[in-house]
Amino acid sequence: MAGGTRLFRYIVIAFVALITILYLTGSSNSATREQFKSATDKLRTQGSNLLNTGSRKTPGTKGELAHSDTADTSPNPYADSTPPHNVLSSGSGKPAPGPRMNATFVTLARNSDVWEISQSIRHVEDRFNRNYNYDWVFLNDKPFDDTFKRITTALTSGRARYGLIGPEHWGYPEYIDQEKAARVREDMKRRQIIYGDSESYRHMCRYESGLFFQHPLMLEYEWYWRVEPSVKLFCDVAYDPFAYMAQHGKKYSFTISLYEYAETIETLWESVTKFIKKHPQHIAPNNAMDFISDDGGVKYNMCHFWSNFEIGNLNWLRGPAYTDYFNFLDREGGFFYERWGDAPVHSIAAALMLNKTEIHFFNDIAYYHVPFTHCPTGEQLRVDLKCSCDPGENFDWNGYSCTGRWFDINGMKRPAGYEKEN
Repeated sequence: MAGGTRLFRYIVIAFVALITILYLTGSSNSATREQFKSATDKLRTQGSNLLNTGSRKTPGTKGELAHSDTADTSPNPYADSTPPHNVLSSGSGKPAPGPRMNATFVTLARNSDVWEISQSIRHVEDRFNRNYNYDWVFLNDKPFDDTFKRITTALTSGRARYGLIGPEHWGYPEYIDQEKAARVREDMKRRQIIYGDSESYRHMCRYESGLFFQHPLMLEYEWYWRVEPSVKLFCDVAYDPFAYMAQHGKKYSFTISLYEYAETIETLWESVTKFIKKHPQHIAPNNAMDFISDDGGVKYNMCHFWSNFEIGNLNWLRGPAYTDYFNFLDREGGFFYERWGDAPVHSIAAALMLNKTEIHFFNDIAYYHVPFTHCPTGEQLRVDLKCSCDPGENFDWNGYSCTGRWFDINGMKRPAGYEKEN
């Protein structure tokens, strides 16, 4: 009797489902059919994402927590195109034609940053990546929780990959006197130097300066675009910046430049000059020393590229010149005995070890990181790129910006109308 009841229930359910399908397929209301199709596609996509985001490790990849696709779908610079696994609904969402570079976005974040980084991802996806579907690598010194992975995977159109930073890269080297480092933090706290008393900030600066590109996940890539929580892109990026960098021989790029807090890097330039004397072979002949020094290298003028936005070449960072440079600075101890930031460390390296022509200013990538905005100079350019930034907020020609200096040392003509944005 119970079996017959269950059979009857199944027949009724099947009959109702069949009637519903016949109604939908036979209806003259095309909007209803399209809504049904759209909802089905979304469910299918979400189901596919759930199947592909289970935690697993790639054999031989130390520290990887999870990624949302199999290891054999890494971006291929020789492929005709890279199909998306999760095309977002905004705009066309159509993959741009042509091959993809071996590139990824990279974000250092904590679990508590999930909503701030979600905003950043949405900006980057809406303005650029929904058409290119590049991977996104998230790194953390603690395991990412399920909420962080679930939210960020849903927002990225390429693979979302999650890496754990080991204690060998997020801790004190054996040659650092931790008691001395603690005294420095107390002193900087007393002097009210920004982040001066923060231990975790120092680990972050050291990691971003010379270790993030050594993570096993990052070793798979040649190019990176750094993205931090709560940043914004104000204009469409209608081309591939990775491909642009490769095609034009660029290795490092920026959108904002400014002066560093001198109290945080009191002996950095002294250490750099010692490095130059020890490794003169690493200094490029057509370098940008004039960007970082007013007197040919005697003193550092504090100008640096703001490194919370970077698009760069990982092979350069992993090369012998930068490796020697970072290892030398790390031994000097300034990441802990002072508060050396990754921005001046990267900037000095780029200015000295690269030819000026290998560094690129992305005027057309409108960018915001509190408290500064880069808004492209030129009204027609902003209209063409569908920009939403206020040119009055543009930091480029502000007295505290070093971007004008970059134009001057390269003999570049400043954009028309720049004087109205001072």
